[in-house]
This record gives sequence, C-alpha cells and structure tokens, in this order.
Amino acid sequence: MSNEFPQALTIAGSDSDGSAGMEADLNTFQRRDVHGMCVMTACVAGNSYGIQASHPLPTDFVDQEFQSLADDFKIRASKTGMLADAPMIETVVKNYQIFDFGPLVLDPVIITKHGALLLEEDAFETLKAKLIPLATVITPNFYEAIKLTGIDIQNDDDMERAAKMLQEMGAKNVVLKGSHKPGAQSEVRDFVLLENGESFWMSAPYVETDRVNGTGDVLSACITAEIAKGTDIATAIRIGKRFVTAAISNSIAVGHKYGPVNHLAPFED
Repeated sequence: MSNEFPQALTIAGSDSDGSAGMEADLNTFQRRDVHGMCVMTACVAGNSYGIQASHPLPTDFVDQEFQSLADDFKIRASKTGMLADAPMIETVVKNYQIFDFGPLVLDPVIITKHGALLLEEDAFETLKAKLIPLATVITPNFYEAIKLTGIDIQNDDDMERAAKMLQEMGAKNVVLKGSHKPGAQSEVRDFVLLENGESFWMSAPYVETDRVNGTGDVLSACITAEIAKGTDIATAIRIGKRFVTAAISNSIAVGHKYGPVNHLAPFED
C-alpha cells in the first residue's frame, strides 16, 4: 500500500509571502488532492509590493534534495518554476535525466506577465537548449512565448505558429497563454497544441483585478497535479484553465498592492 497516493513535485523558489513559487504550487497540489513535495532552488524575500531580496541555493544541496526524494517516494509528475541561473538549470536537467519523477510541466519563468525580464541571457539559452526538450507540457505566458520563439505575436495565426515552434524545440504539448491588456479586452484566450497534432483554444472572461500573483504557477501546478492522478493531458490542461480562472475570479484581501490569487476558490470538476 505504500506510495500509492498521488504525489507531485515542484522544482521552484520559495516566495515568503505565499503568493507564487513553491508555496502556490503546494497549495494547488493540495487543493487537487495530490501530495506535494518540493526541490527548493532559491529563497525569495517579498511581499505584495515586490521582491526585496533573493538567494539561490547551492547546487550540491539541490542534488541532495533530488536524491532524498528519489530514495523514498513515487513522484508521478513534476513541474519547474523559478530556476534563477544557468548552473541551476543544468543541475535540474542533470537530475531529471537521472531520476524518474514522471512527466515534466515546464513553467518557463523568464518574463513577468507585465514584460519584466526574470532570467539572464545565458540561463535563457540553457533553458531553451536543455530543459525544453524534457518538457511534456510547456506553459509560457504571452511575453515568454515571444522571447522563446522570436515571433512578434499579433493575432491567432501568430499564436499557432509560436506554439508549433515551441513544439519543434522539443516540448511535446504547448499551452500558450494569451495577452492581458487592462481595459482593452473582455476575455483571455489561450492556445493549446497537443503532441498528436490536435489543437484547441480556451477562453475565459478577463477579470480586472490586482489579485493576480501566482497565476502561472497555479495553472502549471494544477496541470501537474492532474497528470499525477492519471488524467490525460488535454483534460488536465482544461481543468487547469478552469481552476486558475476560479482562483482569479474569487479574489481575497491579502496584502496592500498586488495580491495573490485565491487557491481556496470554490471549484468543481
């Protein structure tokens, strides 16, 4: 009977305010009835106003985190979040090739939803060349898709071309999130391209709110949790979209500025 309960792993930084990163992933895993584990890559001191300090963990410690989990648990799916720099990405790639931690959901934490760069250029190139080919699912936001593909996305055709290019880079399934333009749109549309060549669009009402910290983490974590439970990829992606939409639509008053989405929002499959 040991190790039969669904288990998922987040490989990410720790956000002290709980709005994003490892904490958002673990909250999402629990909400989706999956036991969550973590390989911590960095510690971030921050709040709703922003990030005040960050500290990457030593790569030899990260190696030990992977080994400790592999020695005991049956992890059925994993996801990445903030990986900070090229040595950390190399470390994650190395360990993921050694240990079987299930399908990998890659949340490429490169650029914020507002367009701010989060990853140095050498780390970006390492992510492109070595981590994307390991991804069962990749979930870039609008700006990350532009950065990864070099396509100036202006319309649906551009979205579809960018998704195909990401697949050509090695990612099996692509969830390309649409743009967010406050005051200029009534819905958010995401494009999905599956490994078998099938594709579909997902749409949800655009919610005017500053409670949006952790949206990318929650989407990718929900997809990961569903895969860990044995859900097929397309259904896992659709559930992830509905789950994050509920988390955005049912805001909570936490912090003074850019608050978190609501991991406890009412949700039914």
